[in-house]
Amino acid sequence: MSVSGGADEPRRNVAKALGDNVSQTPQAQFTALRAIAPARSGNIFEETIECLLQIVRLGIIPPGQRFPPERELAEQLGVSRATLREAISELQTAGWVNVRRGRGGGTFVSRTPATGAVQGAASGGGWGSPAADDAGFSVVEVEDTLTWRRVIEMGIAEVAAGQDLTAAQRGQLVAAMETSRQSSMAEYRRLDSQLHLTWAQVTGSPSLVRSMVESRTRANKLLERIPMIEPNLAHSHEQHQRIHTAILVGDPLGARTAMAEHLDGTASLLRGFLAEP
Repeated sequence: MSVSGGADEPRRNVAKALGDNVSQTPQAQFTALRAIAPARSGNIFEETIECLLQIVRLGIIPPGQRFPPERELAEQLGVSRATLREAISELQTAGWVNVRRGRGGGTFVSRTPATGAVQGAASGGGWGSPAADDAGFSVVEVEDTLTWRRVIEMGIAEVAAGQDLTAAQRGQLVAAMETSRQSSMAEYRRLDSQLHLTWAQVTGSPSLVRSMVESRTRANKLLERIPMIEPNLAHSHEQHQRIHTAILVGDPLGARTAMAEHLDGTASLLRGFLAEP
């Protein structure tokens, strides 16, 4: 497939800035959208697909909701509008998004993504489509993700708890925590990701935000393969509350310890369900 590029600096990924409530418009949710890192390969088209899929997979824009207008989204991703249109077209073919014309139109996240892989990508992969995730995970793959997550997310919790939080940041944390606590089984993983991303956001470090995006993306690929267990979700909510409280009261060690306990519980489930003998 030909790649429409233009002179825009390509970007490899997208970070997320949450609003005070998940019911906000996509435009509000994207107010602090950042580029993660310049691409080294120059594969603008492929990297734009990667960005858009992370937005969808992490629930930055929930199913059924609309992406920002084309001009705004292209500017936020650091790509040309031609590249963006081509990437959206591929994701529409794969069933990840729906494009509606006319009044009230735009690009909407599909409520039920198709299982077909995106065709035409230079890497030959499915760009995170469900079909591309059908293969199992080796012990090495599972342990690598769990180690990465432990280092990144424990550090983020510690740094977040050491910040002099503004009233707006405290409100954002409280709203994200409350929304996660009230989530249904169907919404849990999306809102769980948003809560973790909120903790990263209040560190004030773009590098830590993009590290959390990477951590959640990798973890979610594993979590999507295991069943939702209601007692475990209740336990996770309790652990989230301990992390949340430690951050709000300014207890870095407490936040780090609470995050470690939270990640250890999830790691045990993932090892049990996914790791090969």
